[in-house]
Amino acid sequence: MAVTTVDQKIDALIGREGRYSNNPADAGGETMWGITVAVARAFGYTGAMRDMPRAVAAQIYRSRYWLQPKFDLVDAVSSALGEKLFDIGVNCGQPVGVRFMQRALNVLNQNARAFADIAVDGGVGAMTLAALRAFLAARGVDGHRVLMGMVTAQQSVYYIELAEKRPENETFEYGWQLNRAFGHESGVSA
Repeated sequence: MAVTTVDQKIDALIGREGRYSNNPADAGGETMWGITVAVARAFGYTGAMRDMPRAVAAQIYRSRYWLQPKFDLVDAVSSALGEKLFDIGVNCGQPVGVRFMQRALNVLNQNARAFADIAVDGGVGAMTLAALRAFLAARGVDGHRVLMGMVTAQQSVYYIELAEKRPENETFEYGWQLNRAFGHESGVSA
C-alpha cells in the first residue's frame, strides 16, 4: 500500500470512489468522483455533476480533505496512516479517523507514562503529532501495525453502526468493509 505522493493518494482515492452516482439509498446524494453536489457547490463548481472534471475533484480533495484537516502533517510521520485518515475523512468526515487515532494513542500510552493523554477532538494539532511520534519512536514497526489495526477496527465498527442506525446503509456495508475499512492492505486472502 506504499503510495507516496499526495497526487498518488488522491488518484487511488478517486479510483475507489468511482464516477457518477445518484443512488437513492445514499444520504450524500448525487456525487461525481466521490464529491457530493453540496461540496462541489461550496467549492464553486456550478455545472452538472455528471460533467465535473476529475481535476476539479482532485483540487477539492487536496484542499478540503488533505490540507485542511492537516493530513499532510500526519503523512510526514507515517505515509500509510496519513492515507488511511485521508480515506476515512472523505468517507466519514475529516475528524472521524483522527478521533480513532487519538483514542488508540491514549490507550497505548501506558497510563500516560510514554506520553501525555491527548484530547479526542478530531483535530490534528501539536499534541496529537507529538503523541504519534512518541508512540512510533517507542514501538517501531510493530507499533505502527498495531495503531493501523486499531484505527481500522474502529472504522469497521463505525460502518456497522451506520447500517444499524440507518438500514438503507446496508446497501453500502459490504463495499465499505471491503474497500474502505480493510481494503487491499489487510493481507487477508480467500
